[in-house]
Amino acid sequence: MKQQSEVILSEKRYLGEAKMRNHFVVLDEPIKDGGGDAGPTPVEYLLTAIGGCVAMTLRMFVERKGWDVGKIKVLVSQKEELTSQGVKKSLIEEISFENEITAAQRTKLLEMAGKCPVAKMVKGETVIETSIQ
Repeated sequence: MKQQSEVILSEKRYLGEAKMRNHFVVLDEPIKDGGGDAGPTPVEYLLTAIGGCVAMTLRMFVERKGWDVGKIKVLVSQKEELTSQGVKKSLIEEISFENEITAAQRTKLLEMAGKCPVAKMVKGETVIETSIQ
């Protein structure tokens, strides 16, 4: 099944509504950036998509292995660093588990986190074709 999201930006500057299957969400920019702060920003949705995908990828893996890791928490944040070439942006993923894991599990879970399809898309493994209709 082809996955898709449709975003319609209202006439209220940056306020938009996105539809995914039967789900609707709003997005906006903070007031300090000219928006109305009526919803998360596109970057916040991206960070959430990565964190959600990593957590779900790990849950699927630990269930197959029969490992009881408890709750899985993934904190994804954007880091900005001023370099001689300008501002460099990167993402930081911090993963934690409710239950203790072994060193061997930690190694395998880090490897599996890198297999998250959304993170792979962001890392540049997906071509984006853009057109105006």
